Amino acid sequence: MKNSSKVIIIYVIGLIFGALVLDIWSADTSIFKALLGLGWTALLLIGLFFAEKNEKN
Repeated sequence: MKNSSKVIIIYVIGLIFGALVLDIWSADTSIFKALLGLGWTALLLIGLFFAEKNEKN
């Protein structure tokens, strides 16, 4: 399995965890929940960048 696929699977598992346990997608939102979602997406992009960089080498 490619590293980028592993990163995406971890991202989806994190989204499911955030939706069910942390209740990120509830109608009662806050700045903390929004920043948590943005941070998780930023980690996905960083992970994809390094996964693709390592696959080329």
